[in-house]
Amino acid sequence: MNQFPERLSIPEHVYESRTQRQKELISSARQGIALRTSIIIFEFFGVWLFGSAALLMDGLASLVDVFSSLCLIVCIKLADRPPDRNHPFGHGRYEPLVGLLLGAFLFLVGGGTLMQHLFSVDLHHAHEVVDPRAWIFPVVAVLILEICYRIVMKTAARQNSPAMAADAVHYRIDALTSLFAAVALIASAMFPERGNLFDHTGAMVISLLMMGLGAYASKSNLQQLLDHIPNQSFFDLVKTTASTVEGVRGTEKIGIQLYGPDALVNIDIEVDPILTVDSAHQISQYVRLEIQKAWPAVRDVIVHIEPYYPNDH
Repeated sequence: MNQFPERLSIPEHVYESRTQRQKELISSARQGIALRTSIIIFEFFGVWLFGSAALLMDGLASLVDVFSSLCLIVCIKLADRPPDRNHPFGHGRYEPLVGLLLGAFLFLVGGGTLMQHLFSVDLHHAHEVVDPRAWIFPVVAVLILEICYRIVMKTAARQNSPAMAADAVHYRIDALTSLFAAVALIASAMFPERGNLFDHTGAMVISLLMMGLGAYASKSNLQQLLDHIPNQSFFDLVKTTASTVEGVRGTEKIGIQLYGPDALVNIDIEVDPILTVDSAHQISQYVRLEIQKAWPAVRDVIVHIEPYYPNDH
């Protein structure tokens, strides 16, 4: 070989997979916005009719979800921008960054409303009657959200899309919030002498749920920003894929960074020590290519060459 070998081209389906991911996420977010907006209008109408605190909190939780989805659509597009001179590893950290901020926002909103209801509960007026028909509104919301969860999860399983599966789980979490509101209002209807107390208790439970979800979202996104070690399955995938390349005798250290839609892989491969530099370099190129084909989220692979000697580990 008398010239430097050209970089092996990544197959088109790898780029198509990344593009499809973005389309699925944005489409799912837009559908969620439309659905949740309808539920918000419906539940706020119930608040206007019956003045229920639990119903108001359920609508407020959905309103926060709509705001989060709008922010995510913007950041999904920003995160998909390719690497440039100032950002050689891409812009994928936009996704966990906005996830951290939205998680913190959800926690603060839940904490603020919890404090409001704690200080506004008047045990002397706990006997105030809540309209017994108010529970109908959150029950309808639960049914709609559960149907949406099943439809989206079925599609996610058919297309093997973890992004859509995550959004489906979000529908079920929203349904759980509405269920708490429904239980509180049903209890208010069954025990009208304590209706107002049950109503405010339901609102506080929803506030606590919002705080819990916000804390969890903040933690999981912060882990990505701090390069927390990802799931073992990613390491198994990289090792198995690299081992299938002809000329790879073994693998050593594997490092993986996950950030939003992107992943960066560092891997040490072992090759026959008598190989020429050209041959070893060619093997490293095939390792990079095969890993990106097997895992389209990988933006780049850094391959280190090591000589292979039996029983040297």
